[in-house]
Amino acid sequence: MRKQEVDYIITRMLDAYGNVSDLNITVGKPFQVESSGQLAAVEMEPSFKELTPFQTEIFALNLINKNRRLTETLIREGSCDLSYILPGKARFRVNIFSQRGMYSSVLRKLETKIPTIEDLKLPGAFGRIAQERNGIVFVTGATGSGKTTSLAAVLNAVNESKTVHVITLEDPVEYSHPHKKSTFNQRELGKDFDTFAHGLRAALRQAPKIILVGEMRDRETVEIGLSAAETGHLVLSTLHTVTAGQSVERLLGFFNIEEEKQIRMRLSGTIRWIVCQRLLPKLGGGRIAAFDIMGTNLRVQESILHGESEGKTFYEIQEAGRAFGMTTFDEYIIGLFEKGAISEDTALSYCTRKAIVGRGIDIIKNRRGESTTDITGLELEGRA
Repeated sequence: MRKQEVDYIITRMLDAYGNVSDLNITVGKPFQVESSGQLAAVEMEPSFKELTPFQTEIFALNLINKNRRLTETLIREGSCDLSYILPGKARFRVNIFSQRGMYSSVLRKLETKIPTIEDLKLPGAFGRIAQERNGIVFVTGATGSGKTTSLAAVLNAVNESKTVHVITLEDPVEYSHPHKKSTFNQRELGKDFDTFAHGLRAALRQAPKIILVGEMRDRETVEIGLSAAETGHLVLSTLHTVTAGQSVERLLGFFNIEEEKQIRMRLSGTIRWIVCQRLLPKLGGGRIAAFDIMGTNLRVQESILHGESEGKTFYEIQEAGRAFGMTTFDEYIIGLFEKGAISEDTALSYCTRKAIVGRGIDIIKNRRGESTTDITGLELEGRA
């Protein structure tokens, strides 16, 4: 299998379905793409009903293209990340990994058009994030939930309105930002710097106003990120957490217990926003984003500093903070159901607290004149 054949296969996979987001090459399965959140097989000529270990390995080696660093990383760590360009067609973020001694590859299609906050219909909090001058902002969620796309929209808003120097540290560079009002320097892990911590430390000497860190993966990166936020920079980054409140605990988990008090003080003074995203199946096909948003105020700072307590949980603070752009997943999901964007089953499957969402759905259904229960035929028993 030569590079030309790999490019031909990738082109066929892209053209097989609409709304293709990922390409999946796994032993024992045909070539597959993820379209609107669902995996689907791709017909090839000649047919590949079940890929062999040899075929997936050759495919992976063609993607790596004799890069010694990537080959060593794959052998040593069991996986590696890279970018791949299909000339004139698309760019991909690629992860190659070993499973049971065989190699699989997943290619995430990268959009070439820079998204805007308006195009993505993001909540108003994202506009406020773009106006922040310092501190640290986290956009969190599972892999593939759209964190990078949302941050690209924030940086685009900065680019449209501010004359500042922006440095991005990415793995790999996904959106290539043109120079508008702002000046962008985008650096890629492996090509331009060796670790996020080293790249971030160097960025502090490069006179940026805004620093995007692709992911906070370790204690050193978090510590340097906090230092950057404390010295007047705006730091944007991602975490793999499922709610805004859980993100605080995840950050504390990078440090020893004896350091907790000091780190809580630093976090309470630097965190500006934590936004968590989930992609939900949309009625009629496709997916729609739901958000869990926590901004900063005195109550949030106090809860970060002293920990959550009865009546002072992050969830309750978010519920009470709607006027400040905050929301919980549950409130947002109820709103999506009310608009007819998602089904009741989807709302209950993806929410955080089923009881709260269930009550919210019942109120909406009552308002519409719909039944809120499947139980029928109940009558009061007559008195003797």
